[in-house]
Amino acid sequence: MKYNYLQLLLLVIFASCANNSQAPDPIPLHESFKVLSKKVNEERTINVWTPSNYHKNVDSLPVMYMADGGIKEDFSHIANTLAKLINENKIKPLILVGIENTERRRDLTGFTEIAKDKEIAPVVGGSANFRAFIKEELFPEINKRYRTTSEKSIIGESASGLFVVETFFLEPEMFDNYIAFDPSLWWNNHFLVRTAAKHLAKLPSIEKRIWFACSNTEDISPYTKQLAEIFKTENRPTLKWNFSDEPNEQHGTIFRATKEKAIIWTFNSSK
Repeated sequence: MKYNYLQLLLLVIFASCANNSQAPDPIPLHESFKVLSKKVNEERTINVWTPSNYHKNVDSLPVMYMADGGIKEDFSHIANTLAKLINENKIKPLILVGIENTERRRDLTGFTEIAKDKEIAPVVGGSANFRAFIKEELFPEINKRYRTTSEKSIIGESASGLFVVETFFLEPEMFDNYIAFDPSLWWNNHFLVRTAAKHLAKLPSIEKRIWFACSNTEDISPYTKQLAEIFKTENRPTLKWNFSDEPNEQHGTIFRATKEKAIIWTFNSSK
């Protein structure tokens, strides 16, 4: 292995900082509000971006959700990307909902039996509670405040990508579209990959779409590629999927390098 285990843990810890090493993204016009959550037992900051013509018509729009959704995280970057693609008529208009982090490594990781995994933070394995917060508390709040359709998407990279894939397997009905960049599928001895076929057999009968990509990171790419092979073998009729192998990208560059083609494929794959 190119990376030892400590280096691998540091990837999860600092991945959200890697994208911020470039020039800061312009902060788009947006709204922010607080949600007092019983599911994660704390107040959470929510940032919401709407397309420029949202207040000029009465159309209801699909919603894309993202962890790492703070103003100092990836919210501005993705909001600006969506605005560009909408203005270029490459995707349909949609709303972006960013969830600002408090304890990122707690919220975005599932359970683990691996002692070394637990060294990345005082508390890990909180993804079930975080998912319940999104489903039972945030969804209703967004639907109350904004004109929304039933179509929902989720996007994330690294540990957030792990959360995206875990949600796809454990509660696929939550979202219609899933986008994951370099997901940390090594978590818990690559449990999600080892159980992928079992979960795919239980996919709902309505269509789901998932796009995922891997960089040249040697302790991530083998599991992402293995997951693609499982999707190919299982060949589920209600699943549209796309795997993007990006050997020229690093863990800290893949998000920005591939986000446009991921979003375009996701929102045009049903046409």
